[in-house]
Amino acid sequence: MLVLILIGLLGGLITAVSPCILPVLPVVFLAGGPGTDARPRPGGARTEAPAEGVAGAASTLVADPDAAPRRTRNRRPYAVVAGLVLSFSFFTLLGVTLLSALGLPQDILRYIGLALLVLIGFGLIFPPIERLLEKPFARLPQRQVNKDGSAFVLGLGLGLLYVPCAGPVLAAITVAGARGRISVEIVALTLSFAVGTAIPLLAFALAGRRVAERVAAFRTRARKLRIGAGVLMVLLAFALAFNITDAIQRALPDYTSAAQKKIEDSDTARQQLSGLYDNSNKQLSRCEDGVDQLRSCGRAPAIDGIAKWLNTPGGAPIDLAAQRGKVVLIDFWTYSCINCQRSLPHIEAWNAAYKAYGLEVIGVHSPEFPFEKDAGNVASQAKKLGVTYPVALDNKLTTWDNYRNRFWPAKYLIDSNGTVRYFKFGEGQYDQTENLIRTLLQQANPKVQLPPKTGQKADVLTADRTPETYLSNLRISGYVGTPLVDDKPATYHFPSVIPLNSLSLDGTWTAGYDHFTAGDNARLAFTYRAKNVNLVLGGDGPVTVLVNGKVTKTIQVHGTPSLYALVNDDKPAQAKLELRVAPGVEGYAFTFG
Repeated sequence: MLVLILIGLLGGLITAVSPCILPVLPVVFLAGGPGTDARPRPGGARTEAPAEGVAGAASTLVADPDAAPRRTRNRRPYAVVAGLVLSFSFFTLLGVTLLSALGLPQDILRYIGLALLVLIGFGLIFPPIERLLEKPFARLPQRQVNKDGSAFVLGLGLGLLYVPCAGPVLAAITVAGARGRISVEIVALTLSFAVGTAIPLLAFALAGRRVAERVAAFRTRARKLRIGAGVLMVLLAFALAFNITDAIQRALPDYTSAAQKKIEDSDTARQQLSGLYDNSNKQLSRCEDGVDQLRSCGRAPAIDGIAKWLNTPGGAPIDLAAQRGKVVLIDFWTYSCINCQRSLPHIEAWNAAYKAYGLEVIGVHSPEFPFEKDAGNVASQAKKLGVTYPVALDNKLTTWDNYRNRFWPAKYLIDSNGTVRYFKFGEGQYDQTENLIRTLLQQANPKVQLPPKTGQKADVLTADRTPETYLSNLRISGYVGTPLVDDKPATYHFPSVIPLNSLSLDGTWTAGYDHFTAGDNARLAFTYRAKNVNLVLGGDGPVTVLVNGKVTKTIQVHGTPSLYALVNDDKPAQAKLELRVAPGVEGYAFTFG
């Protein structure tokens, strides 16, 4: 539990300084207001105390510039942030359940938040509207009105518009809320995440209060500043309504992505976050990967959260529970993974050979890169790879988490009673897997007369073959040369020696988490041992391939990232690969065969 809370807290801290929360920052900054309150001067001119209604909570100054300020305890920054955090946490976890129970549209909460922001803005511009907004507070004792209840209400409204970046922590919270499966662990994760996001937001609100107290313009131009703040809030509401802020956020670099991946996507975080809303899948720990016998590994988790189905009649989904009496093979894969591609012919052969005898093959496409979430990309690549059996697009990795999976490819065998009996991570052991498929089919129907085995064997691979290598600033292995600079263009230089299984860069490159992007005079060198070398490339432009200093081919990269063959030799060899890459071309992952 403590580890889960720490993950939530750190995830919240990172999220609260990300570009995703920029739309609410102006309101949070203005909502604190100064820590002073205007009162009539003894013997001086009569002035009015500031309005403390909903609009007053959002203004930075409403006092008469000639009034003598008197220090009071201004808690508006704390109230605004507390309201925002409470509203965001509550409706993230329970909003879907409540709206469904009441029969209300799912986006009504956002409309309420937008309407509140517009009303507050108009209240700052037009005093009669401000007085109208203050009427709900009129019956409260003045001492309470001048406290910070109105700021808390403003925070509640902002919480409905607060849409932080959806990393693994927030994804786990959102999925749990959408399914209505709220546990102690989920509540603890949500609260710790909310506290993490509150800390930077509170610092920003306190900074706004400090500026309002210290800057003379806030005292001498109070009315103009109120109008400006009102206009800003109205414009912000319309920008949010028409998704204009999305374009602005996309134009900004995602400067927190590396930190978010390192914290929320670590092995510890994955273990803590997986299975939070489905304890039944913990039974999968009973079994070991790739054992040569069938075991009882617990009830098969559901195939959930599927964006789209391919290769089914009319795109209809397949209900795993309805497959009782059949043997089911679930294969987790992703189309740009060379290891998956090598396993697909075996799976397709089993589907062709045993479908008529009670085998149901389901491919669960769980994307590794963003471009693999596109249904059109998956459909075209599946057809190209000869996949004819049903494929479920697990874009949110819901089914991936249900099975506590962490590998591409991964195969799960489910018997006719719905129990997981075997799983195999990675390539290989195809003959063993086919034997177990046949055993389960015979157990399901002792009278079945199965056809001969497909006879497919595992690929003969070199023991010392260069391993798969990601072009990722956090996942790269075997890199040598100029230190990598995260997420911005930098100039690199080859070292004098590039050891076996190592790569280096030269020229201008941008090293990101998902891929490296080539700039001017971009080159990449890799000393490898294998028969075949492949690289996932995207963008547009030529890539010249050199092996041991000799040009062997030029590849024309175009469009959606796809796997390109760089080297195809007859036998394994050690060699130095060099790529000369056109600006704008993206490299994702090397694989070797």
